[in-house]
Parts: sequence; structure tokens; C-alpha cells
Amino acid sequence: MKKVVVTGGAGFIGSHLAEELAGKGYQVVILDDLSTGKMKNIESLLKKGNVDFVKGSITGPSLLNKLFKNVYYVFHLAAIPSVPRSVEDPQASHEVNVNGTLNVLLAARENNVKKVIYASSSSVYGDTPTLPKSEDMMPRPQSPYAVTKLTGEYYCQVFSNVYGLPAVCLRYFNVYGARQDPNSRYASVIPTFIKKVSEGKPPVIFGDGEQTRDFTFVKDAVQATVLAAEDDAQGVFNIARGESITINQLARLVIGLIGKNGNPVYEAPRPGDIRHSLADISKARAFRYQPKYTLKDGLSETIRWL
Repeated sequence: MKKVVVTGGAGFIGSHLAEELAGKGYQVVILDDLSTGKMKNIESLLKKGNVDFVKGSITGPSLLNKLFKNVYYVFHLAAIPSVPRSVEDPQASHEVNVNGTLNVLLAARENNVKKVIYASSSSVYGDTPTLPKSEDMMPRPQSPYAVTKLTGEYYCQVFSNVYGLPAVCLRYFNVYGARQDPNSRYASVIPTFIKKVSEGKPPVIFGDGEQTRDFTFVKDAVQATVLAAEDDAQGVFNIARGESITINQLARLVIGLIGKNGNPVYEAPRPGDIRHSLADISKARAFRYQPKYTLKDGLSETIRWL
């Protein structure tokens, strides 16, 4: 079996990815410091014979050098997530997201890893007015989080060009689904809406609600990540549904699917949030990525889980 490492593998997307890789027959090592990841996300996985867990941080170079021995792929998802969190504490985001990514790349180069698959973010585009967002557009990050993700992309590209380390960077657009924590103060909009509406409370919208997002179901994001690893693709790729919806429409859809009555309440916009987001996903079709889940289907599955 090919051995792979998933950094951040106990987290929301990482645990789904580790599950998919284990099912495909890879020997999976999950590295997570459990600062945002949870053991309950991977408990059932650890009962399989081809999944191991190591508690540790990507800020420790010696641990990475040890773990990456004889590793085929490194899926690098470990990060301090959230735009608002990075606005509050940019130093912590830089330490993990930038320095940690450099540590991952150095250890991958040292151990002759076949490929690094890096989880980037649509936030790197910022509020560029052109829609849809395509990979050849000039990034305009508007938050410390976006800066850290873009810096990681640049490091991946430099390690490919200078050291010959194959790397692919995936700009995820607003991933949602099971295992996404609705209770964190930095929780994403979909689990927050579902939790509020399920409890009979109005969903809270920051701003006027006419901002748009391109939401990606987690199983589609995982599909794209595995395809990008197994293909010879390198460079930067958007990973999304390729459709946008306003936050007002999203709130009405969640309320309708749960079967509750009510209207959202509005609060002031949050610093660092962008206005509109829509992805051009045509480039990712080069490695056969094709999203399978409509927003309604993905929301229904997420609601059942929550």
C-alpha cells in the first residue's frame, strides 16, 4: 500500500479525506494537534488496519521529517482556519499557516515525497470585481488568513520550480458538510444557520445578505483532492460547485428544508469578508473533477447529520 500523510486529518475536511483514502487502499497517517480537529471525527477510521493517528503540530520540523519517511503523497490541510480568527490574531495564523507550510515542504523535499497537495482558499481572490474567479486573476487578499494561504501557494510553486517537488494547490470555495462544527465562535455560515433554525432561532446575517458565495459540498472537495493527487496536475486549481447563491437565499433554503418558520436578523458586516464569490472550475476538469452534489442535496445531507 502507498503510504500517505494527511495533516489536519482529524478536522472537518481532513477526516473526510482520510476516510476516502483509507477506502481506496492507502496506508493513511493522520497528523493533527487537535486544536480544531476532533478525535470523534476519526474514531471509526482508527479501527481499520490501514489508518494511524499521530498527535502533533506542523510547527515541529523534526516530527515531520520522521513522519514523511517513505511517504508517497502529503495532503496538507492543517491550518488555523477562519477569516475572523485571523483578523483577531494574525500572528498565530502566520505561525501555523505560513511557517508550518514551509516546514511541511522542507520535510517533503528531504524525504523525496512524490507530491504535496496543498489546501488553499478562495479567500486569496479578495474582492476582485470580475466573476467568475479564475486562476489567472491577480489575487487581492483582504485578511491575514487569505495572505497566509496565498503565501503557502507561492511556497509550493517555488519548491516545484527550484527543488523539483511536485505540488498542486487547491483553492477550496466555502466547503460545508457533516463534521463541520456549528458551535465554534468562528463557525461557518451553513452549520450556524442549520443550528439556529433547528433550535427555532433566527439565523444571523452579517451585512445585507445580498453577498454571494459558491458553496462546495465536502464530498466534492474530497473527490477533487484525490483526483488532483493521482493525476500529474501541478499548479493552482479552483475547487467549487461553480454556482453562487446570496446569503439571503441560503437562509430561506435552510429554513424551508428544516420546515421552520422565521426570518433572519441582520448585523453589521464583518471585517475581511468579501462581497461576491463564484468560481470558474473549468481548469480542474483537466483531472476529471466534476461536482456531483447540488446545494440542496448537500444541505439535506448536512441537516440530517447535524
